[in-house]
Amino acid sequence: MKAMILAAGLGTRLRPLTDNLPKALVEVAGRTLLEITLSRLRTCGVREVIINVHHFGDLIIEYLKRNDDFGMRIEISREDVLLDTGGGLKRAAYFFVENTSDVDQPFILHNVDVISTIDLPLMVQFHSENSALATLAVQDRVTDRYLLFDEQSQLCGRQSGHDVATEIVRPAHQVQLRAFSGIHVISPRLFAMTGAGIFSIITSYLHLAAEGQRILAFNADDYYWRDLGRPHSVMQASQDFKQVAALQKTLCV
Repeated sequence: MKAMILAAGLGTRLRPLTDNLPKALVEVAGRTLLEITLSRLRTCGVREVIINVHHFGDLIIEYLKRNDDFGMRIEISREDVLLDTGGGLKRAAYFFVENTSDVDQPFILHNVDVISTIDLPLMVQFHSENSALATLAVQDRVTDRYLLFDEQSQLCGRQSGHDVATEIVRPAHQVQLRAFSGIHVISPRLFAMTGAGIFSIITSYLHLAAEGQRILAFNADDYYWRDLGRPHSVMQASQDFKQVAALQKTLCV
């Protein structure tokens, strides 16, 4: 199985931790975010990974070389200009369709700055059993930006938590507000349905949902999850790592 790790961001919210290194190399309990993400993916059966880099990208490449790519096949997608989540993924499309057998094989897209115990194999199984184009791990928690899903867990819109501006792309009798976790399972046929350049993958999902494509929610309420976008979150995650047994079991591999 293959995966992509999104690691090209500037890490501005993590300053001063990212003044001299990329967010992928920020440490939690003595381990970099990149190592934690790679370890999680490896234990879930992923053996081939592509990582997009931009901010201090050479440091990431040197780090991987020193650690023998953590026993995985790892490729780098350099972005001279940040392409956002959708553009970064589209640039790496070749990696997921190298062989004809790859076309029907879903892959994982994972932000480097989130840590979780979400059951990735179960999420992949859910994705395949429901013939989804993309499956998004979501939770019922407070956020600045919500994704909206209908009774069948299909994406139907989004809402800003600040001004309650709502965008509905598909009609729904009942709408559920969910916070996205930064973890996706995607079918490679998505690539033929998106453009190129700089664009958000979430915006693409909304367009595709409006066209009737199956963009589904995977309920991740029962799992630990934390966004590591700010220094205080990194500190809290380090404490969690020491105290949460499930987190230790999942990530200490």
